[in-house]
Amino acid sequence: MATARQLDQSTTSLYEQDFFAWTKNQAEALRTRQVSGVDWVNLLEEVESMGASQRRELESRLTILFMHLMKWAWQPEKRITSWKLTIQGQRRELARLIKQSPSLKAFIPEVLNELWQDAREDAEIETGMPIQTFPESCSWDTDEQILNKTWWPE
Repeated sequence: MATARQLDQSTTSLYEQDFFAWTKNQAEALRTRQVSGVDWVNLLEEVESMGASQRRELESRLTILFMHLMKWAWQPEKRITSWKLTIQGQRRELARLIKQSPSLKAFIPEVLNELWQDAREDAEIETGMPIQTFPESCSWDTDEQILNKTWWPE
């Protein structure tokens, strides 16, 4: 019979050698409540990583959305279908992400200014316009405007 230390070593080894098999193994250990078969250290790391991954996705999508909304607002003469599709696509994916993890929405005000600055820098490069063209802070409302599928800056 395997000891708890041997089980721990074998699950850790599996984690390093075959991540997919490790996930199946861990799911089964949790499902059947086999506490000794759970690789607690790596499982905790992976759970934390999943949350961080959703946060990074939210930040990335918002930055892309901001940059395209800036281009839409400050270069109306250059508007093209791909900008509109990008804006709609980012809004759609943000809505899905927030529906799946509603607590992410409360995180937006915390990162709004930082992401806006990133988008300003990206918009400067993309448009060739000076960064001062774009406001230093976002004056658009998150719910009523930025995430609203029917709102477009004019």
